[in-house]
Amino acid sequence: MSTRHWSIWLTEIRRNRPLRNTYTDMMTSLNAPDRLAVWVTEHVGTMGFFLAIFVWTVIWLGWNFLAPMRLQFDPPMGFLFWVYISNVIQILLMPLIMVGQNIQGRHAEMRAEHDLEVNVKAEQEIEVILHHLEHQNDLLIAMLEKHGLGLEEAVQMGEQRRASQSRVND
Repeated sequence: MSTRHWSIWLTEIRRNRPLRNTYTDMMTSLNAPDRLAVWVTEHVGTMGFFLAIFVWTVIWLGWNFLAPMRLQFDPPMGFLFWVYISNVIQILLMPLIMVGQNIQGRHAEMRAEHDLEVNVKAEQEIEVILHHLEHQNDLLIAMLEKHGLGLEEAVQMGEQRRASQSRVND
């Protein structure tokens, strides 16, 4: 193959590189409720959310334990209103988080497919480079034979040249 043929082949492979941002692709394809589910899934699993719930619980329970009886709005030991609100939060968050996790799973699959595409393209490029190197080796061997040198002789000459250059550099 000619050098021009190799460069055309490499150019064609480079042109078809699958470069894209799978996260952006996924997020732009989502509708508003799905984006909300992803946002909630990403933020509920944080220490910030945990601390907000913890602080809310401590304030709620502390107020209803320590405030005078006339200021308590959720009587101690029952805390029925606190339990009700906590259950509502859990009931609303659970399916929303599951939807968000499903969407994140789809994104992980998209990313894995994209990684596969990139790996296949890289393999094709490597194959082209290997073929090109084999072609160059064949040309070099043909040039050596044309000058009456064998491959072993050329290798020895190269090693001797490298050894003498390293001695000069030391």
